[in-house]
Amino acid sequence: MFAPLQVSQLPTALRDLLTADYGLLVLFCVFVLEGAMLLYVVPSELVVPGALALLGGSISMAVTVVVVAVAGATVGQLFLFTLAKRAGRERLLESRWFRVSDEGLARFEGWFDRWGPVVVPVSNTLLFTRGMVTVPAGLAGMDDRRFALLSALGSLSFQSILAALYLWFGTVL
Repeated sequence: MFAPLQVSQLPTALRDLLTADYGLLVLFCVFVLEGAMLLYVVPSELVVPGALALLGGSISMAVTVVVVAVAGATVGQLFLFTLAKRAGRERLLESRWFRVSDEGLARFEGWFDRWGPVVVPVSNTLLFTRGMVTVPAGLAGMDDRRFALLSALGSLSFQSILAALYLWFGTVL
């Protein structure tokens, strides 16, 4: 397996944060921000492998990180979904923090119009499209529970693939 990063080489504040009893809570909060499309500085494709590198690459830790990732991403996406439902398309596009163009949003609205709710878990499983159908689903008035379930299924698929690749490549190298 990949050797976990040497925790002793990390800055003291970061080391304390990750090794503290609330380290998984911090990780959950990172995934909430990622799910709500507010974490632009860290690609979502690196969060699970990075967490496993920092916390240890065992199967039990991978399961724990995936559960935290799915829960956090689902909460974040549900927040964005609810905001889209209540605020509307124009208000979101006017927001400085919402970094999706009108054309980009129209493309994902087209996906949702063509494929319906099934595109939610599919888009959550694909690289670079994670969460992009969240807003169109909210704008279309999709049922909250159905969205949360489909979002969680897609996140489970994506995060599990990332964790499995991390574990597998660790044994190959």
